Amino acid sequence: MASTVAFVLKGYPRLSETFIAQEILALEQSGLDIAIASLRRPTDTERHPINERIKAPVQYLPEFPGREPLRVLKAWWRMRRMHGYPAALGQWLRDLVRAPTVARFRAFPQALVLASEIPPGVRRLHAHFLHTPASVARYAAMMLVLPWSCSAHARDIWTTPEWEKREKLADADWFVTCSEAGRRHLAALAPAPERVELVYHGLDLGRLPQPRSGDSGRDGRDAAEPAVILSVGRAVEKKGYETLLGALTRLPDTLHWRFVHIGGGPLLADLQRRAKTWGLDGRVDWLGAKAHDAVMEAYRAADVFILASRIAADGDRDGLPNVLMEAQSQGLACVSTTVSGIPELILDGTTGLLVPPENEESLAGAMARLIADPGLRRRLGAEGRARVREHFSHQGGLEQLARKFGLPAPLARECA
Repeated sequence: MASTVAFVLKGYPRLSETFIAQEILALEQSGLDIAIASLRRPTDTERHPINERIKAPVQYLPEFPGREPLRVLKAWWRMRRMHGYPAALGQWLRDLVRAPTVARFRAFPQALVLASEIPPGVRRLHAHFLHTPASVARYAAMMLVLPWSCSAHARDIWTTPEWEKREKLADADWFVTCSEAGRRHLAALAPAPERVELVYHGLDLGRLPQPRSGDSGRDGRDAAEPAVILSVGRAVEKKGYETLLGALTRLPDTLHWRFVHIGGGPLLADLQRRAKTWGLDGRVDWLGAKAHDAVMEAYRAADVFILASRIAADGDRDGLPNVLMEAQSQGLACVSTTVSGIPELILDGTTGLLVPPENEESLAGAMARLIADPGLRRRLGAEGRARVREHFSHQGGLEQLARKFGLPAPLARECA
């Protein structure tokens, strides 16, 4: 039996991070003793069933340390005499001088509480995301003189300052990331490239429904049977929804379609206003955030899946979006962009269609092509599903992680 590992997460549970829950459950079922430390309490109104099956205890750290001063003071009183405390304090102060953000101010009090209240038997800390969760894990690990490691994903890779990435890469035992684009970037900053490994988080194919049989046959010619265009994602800049709405306005008047969006996010109200201003309001359904089962049903009901990923002004971008893998697992033809790790999944013209980011005309052309050609949809959907099943099952990645956490590989089973 491997020692207990404390997973440090930004928030738990989250509907948008079922890939993390899937990983925790599979590692747990394979014998890893896990404790979860979350920087934030859940905000989603729904909860994914997979979270109900995870047995790991959850420790919620003070999201606003000023609201829990006695808890923080008690943690400081206990940790101040620990051998690693001066090094952790010094590291935090150096980091704070270089990047005096609110998250950085909170990170040290959170690390104090994590280190003070950590369950007995924890012998490693593992952060999901390179930014604040990794900072909290790093400071706590320094106080406790324990090793730490990190799974990096998307925004955290591209928006964290280079000096911080270099130092964390040098300090951690190991890093994994879920796209080759992200791995190359981090490996170039690491003291040794092999310190960073590519681990696709993939899909637990055993718990996904079988795709519907055949295609709807909708080709956009019948106003009573419009083609269904689906997108799933948070309304944030990197998802490119402004470009997607613009592309919808460019679709030929002869095509009949409906656009369905699933997801919340800070830009949602603005997108809804734009859709109304641009004359799309009567053809768009904004469904908000949904639990995973409802999302899977939406894939099965759609004709085309669109994700117009782009690089945001602050450098944020997708890694390898889980929603694209899920859509393809259901045989749904996908259109996306050439950003980051997406071309690692979608082979243009073979398993889906790729267009340049922020290009309304190209995106509209790809959508129109798929709407009007059910045969092409069927071919791309079938090839996409086959590629996901062959290359993006979560089993291979979990076996890599199992070895890193000291578990015997291969894993005994997929989480069903």
